Amino acid sequence: MSDPKLTIIATKGTLDWAYPPFILASTAAALGMTVSVFYTFYGLNLLLKDTSSLKVTPTGNPSMPMKMPMGPKWLRKIDFGPKIPNVMWNVPFMDSIATTLMKKTISNCGVASIAELRELCQEAEVKFLACQMTVELFGYDTGVFIDGVDYVGAATYFEESSDATQSLFI
Repeated sequence: MSDPKLTIIATKGTLDWAYPPFILASTAAALGMTVSVFYTFYGLNLLLKDTSSLKVTPTGNPSMPMKMPMGPKWLRKIDFGPKIPNVMWNVPFMDSIATTLMKKTISNCGVASIAELRELCQEAEVKFLACQMTVELFGYDTGVFIDGVDYVGAATYFEESSDATQSLFI
């Protein structure tokens, strides 16, 4: 049997979707697995040097819990997500409000930042593979991305995943 190997395809580039690939990759690497993550389309946002502009939007996320990260305990227990009509999320600045609340919740729970999780992955030798075609399609200058990224084609992902014991699409 071959050594355990995980490959992940990361296609989403919002604040809330930044966490799954980094948490899974760092955990798998800590468990001794060889790990590579292929970032394509909006997932490329997770490789930007500056991720401060990543946002979370409740639009299209009807099951997203929306609890207040501050205030009295009785207020923090209320899940406002199902109580707010979807049309309200289209009001200007609602994404910014949801992002601020999510960042506060992340901080309150002691969850590592995206930058910290990325660094942990890199220290564990997780391979970061950026889709070259998408980089070109979106007109990115590779200077906006963190160091240690390999720019590859989709064929490289297939080669990477051909002997993987697990593959995930996030």
